[in-house]
Amino acid sequence: MQISHETHEQTQQRLLQVIRAAEFVVHPGLYAYQEYPVTEFPTFAVAQAIAFVRDDEVWSVLAAAEPNTAQSFMLFSFHFKPGLDNSGFVGWLAAHVKEKFGSGILVVCGCNSSRGGIFDYWGAPAAVGQAVIAEIETLRAVDRDA
Repeated sequence: MQISHETHEQTQQRLLQVIRAAEFVVHPGLYAYQEYPVTEFPTFAVAQAIAFVRDDEVWSVLAAAEPNTAQSFMLFSFHFKPGLDNSGFVGWLAAHVKEKFGSGILVVCGCNSSRGGIFDYWGAPAAVGQAVIAEIETLRAVDRDA
């Protein structure tokens, strides 16, 4: 993780460069969390799951949503270009989404060293998902020299 001292404007310009350079994928369908007792790791879900997270009571598995799931998300992901400082990206984009749409967002991070390191899966509530994705496309189109 890089440490940098920047003005707000410098951070904004750097992260606009990061979002433009990132590999951005919108994943089809809706996703939701499914809970399983912590004592019963859901091995059957390994092939379909995006992420497994646990606390002391449950495994929370992010996977394709069942029809009519109450809290479902549209999912998209970023793989970042090697060599670009993406520190602060999650907070920057999450704050932007909250300010613009009033919605929180979920983020699950992983690491794939053969594809540049850290990658993020993001989930926007289904009700605002298309608008959030359109906004990301707008941010990706912003002229970095503007």
